[in-house]
Amino acid sequence: MSKRYDSLGVSASKDEIHQAIAHLDKGLFPNAFCKVLPDLVGKDKDFCNLIHADTAGTKTSLAYLYWKETGDVKVWKGISQDSLVMNLDDLACVGAVDNIVVSSTIGRNKHRIPGAVIQSIIEGTEDFLDLMNEFGVNIYSGGGETADVGDIVRTIDVGITAFARIPRADIIPISIKPGAVIVGLSSSGQTLYETEYNSGIGSNGLTAARHDVLTKKYLTQFPESCAPETPDEVKYTGKYNLLDAYVCNGVQHEVGKLLLSPTRTYLPFLVKLIAEHRKNLQGIIHCTGGAQTKVKKFIKGLRVIKDNLFDPPPVFQMIAECSLCTPHELYEVYNMGHRMEIYVDEIYAQEIISLAAEMKIEAQIIGRVEASDHEEVHIHNGKDIFKY
Repeated sequence: MSKRYDSLGVSASKDEIHQAIAHLDKGLFPNAFCKVLPDLVGKDKDFCNLIHADTAGTKTSLAYLYWKETGDVKVWKGISQDSLVMNLDDLACVGAVDNIVVSSTIGRNKHRIPGAVIQSIIEGTEDFLDLMNEFGVNIYSGGGETADVGDIVRTIDVGITAFARIPRADIIPISIKPGAVIVGLSSSGQTLYETEYNSGIGSNGLTAARHDVLTKKYLTQFPESCAPETPDEVKYTGKYNLLDAYVCNGVQHEVGKLLLSPTRTYLPFLVKLIAEHRKNLQGIIHCTGGAQTKVKKFIKGLRVIKDNLFDPPPVFQMIAECSLCTPHELYEVYNMGHRMEIYVDEIYAQEIISLAAEMKIEAQIIGRVEASDHEEVHIHNGKDIFKY
């Protein structure tokens, strides 16, 4: 990754973290997308347990800026969805798509984050769980913890832990083979279960996006929105304010709404996909940390070629115009147009694309897999070929 990205105090590859956990047990299915444990709860050898934790990341800093600038407390409901989806869609990649328990952990600076913000986050969680229930995904709230930790949190951190218990036979291990095709699911647009346009931004790369896109005004007015250790010269180097319009293909988009669009969940689609195609799935990859290179962690002796990608939606065009990262690096940080990948034999691809269309999710074959003497990912963006 670039020195620019490192200077912001973040890493897409998380090499240090992976080194720190390299010695740990990998669970019952070492190459599954999430760690799978024995059934510690039910003591049944035919079942297994999954537990997953993640946060909305620094998207909360963006929400903080938007809330302070507009007074719109509802922006925090989107942060609820961000933290939930980063857990639930990961669990879905291994086959857990029903009867999931979630618990929230919120750390706030009470001096800056009032109870109204916490209430909005809680309401956002309940709204999302109710919506998923309507689409056949039963998720239950197990409560949570809100801690006043102003000495260590500048504004707020919003995290979720999710737990599921499923039959071992239902686990979807990653077993990608040469000849497989990749069905990509668009991260933008408006699905059957979304009430407005989703920019596709997700919850990854928001530290870079915030500083690359927004102006120095936000450093001056809200210095608490970023780490004091980060050099001022790399903070808020962009040209936009949150309420500015970004025009793409003749259509105006509010910058703040593009950057804060809630992370899309694919759960209503994945429930149907897994019910109909579980045995045909070679792997489901959620393109979060590492973005379009995520799959590289799960392959051996394979080359993944992505040469029919979606055009980057407006939010990523805006980021690319402002970013100090290279085009090669952008595909390691942002999903750039699709955030979920299904690896299957080509004979099943059209059925999966049609199934996605029922949910108004745009889907297409975005690439293929071939044998190789080493693991690599090739990204074709229409102009260049980037190799990872």
